[in-house]
Amino acid sequence: MARRPPPRYTPPPRPSYDRDYGPPPGKAPGKFSLGAINYGTIALLAGIFVLGIGVGIGFSSTASFSPENVASREVIDRSAPNAEVCVQFGSSAIVTDMRVFVTLNPFNVFVTQPVMQPGCVLRRNNWSILEREKLVDSRQVNDCKNRMNTFGFTGPLEGNPRIDCIYQNEAAGNLFTNQPGAVGPRPATDKF
Repeated sequence: MARRPPPRYTPPPRPSYDRDYGPPPGKAPGKFSLGAINYGTIALLAGIFVLGIGVGIGFSSTASFSPENVASREVIDRSAPNAEVCVQFGSSAIVTDMRVFVTLNPFNVFVTQPVMQPGCVLRRNNWSILEREKLVDSRQVNDCKNRMNTFGFTGPLEGNPRIDCIYQNEAAGNLFTNQPGAVGPRPATDKF
């Protein structure tokens, strides 16, 4: 009798993939693979992100659609009377005019509605501009100098400016510089 070879093992047929049983083998549900996005797409998205930040910063720092929107120091500098003189020999300012009424019996304090207008504060060593234009006399200059004050004005120098001897109030200070990460003490150029 002839010997028969043992039967060969044949694996059972592989069932076809059925969508009702979940994702295909090798892919876990909810996993994101970087293979789906190439480097060009990543570079394009990064470029759009950086461009968006740049446009946002540029727009927010230069946006000024009306005179009521004072968004930067440049707007104040352009609005100052005699802007070229003011920026070169002093500093532009926002001037607030208001009156205060104090009653003693009963004690009360009343304040008028403030009026805001552009103005200029001159450095002490530039008062000759006002003297040359005959807007202040030597007595006013001496009085202001003796009190260690300086001059500020509103209105154009060629017209009828309102010039006052003003005092630099350093007691109030700038509370923004006391914040963490703020720059140290003010430079000497801030002294008028």
